[in-house]
Amino acid sequence: MADQVLGFIGLGQMGSRMAARLLEAGHSVVVNDRSEAAVAALVAKGAIAAASAREVADRADIVLASLPTPAVVRAVAIGPGGVLEGQRARRFVDLSTTGPRVAGEVAAAFAEAGRSTFDAPVSGGIGGAAKGSLAIMVSGPRGEYDTLEPILQVLGRTFFCGEKPGQAQVMKLCNNLLSVAALVVSSEALAMGVKAGLDPELMCEVINASSGRNSATQEKIPRHVIPGGFDFGFATGLSLKDVGLCVDEAGAMGVPMIVGSAVRQMMAVTSATFGPDSDMTAVARTVEQWAGVEIRKP
Repeated sequence: MADQVLGFIGLGQMGSRMAARLLEAGHSVVVNDRSEAAVAALVAKGAIAAASAREVADRADIVLASLPTPAVVRAVAIGPGGVLEGQRARRFVDLSTTGPRVAGEVAAAFAEAGRSTFDAPVSGGIGGAAKGSLAIMVSGPRGEYDTLEPILQVLGRTFFCGEKPGQAQVMKLCNNLLSVAALVVSSEALAMGVKAGLDPELMCEVINASSGRNSATQEKIPRHVIPGGFDFGFATGLSLKDVGLCVDEAGAMGVPMIVGSAVRQMMAVTSATFGPDSDMTAVARTVEQWAGVEIRKP
């Protein structure tokens, strides 16, 4: 696999770091992004620039993508000038969070053309992307997975979820719902404690030694809420998109999402109040405003 050329489309906060890791591992990487600055930064590290998704697929054997929304993934993968129109690439690997419907649609189009796709959404944030410690959930043709796995392991730990297109996407949506739900309810609990006069750092210490510990009390709140930075590195709008996808897919499956729906409402209020580009930890600011306190160390 080392002699195969890789394509990478989408050089945002996550994609730029993943592409850089592939370069550092010795792979030849052709990159494309709407941001000329993002492309230039990767070219400076040894990447080859391409003007379009189709050009990436004309020059690479395997194309990976890290993109913000299902609509963008669909356009890049199977739209005019997209990866499917490229002549060289035989595999498309979607590292984005798009939900199972788009994954199935993209897989069907590629299968008709005699090519294969893998949905491989990642979790672990910017830090995980930079360190190569992401959790990578993968679904696609099992017979081809063994040859793809060494590439993905440059980015993190892989988990094969099944052969059906979209299974890894469902896994990712379940994970993201739990992550955001933990942040929302932990913000409410911390606001209550602070209003009663408790030190929020002490609260996190106690919770993390007790049964209430979660990713928000272990990382997001101590590092990004209590200091007041609200800078975890994942946008509110993207978080709202992920939770919305989860709730909608659950509804289509006949699975009730009572708590999930409330979490989506909290992220929608936060997005409307602080903007979709605000950090997802800004949901704590929404709770703070309503509670009349700030979750900060005295």
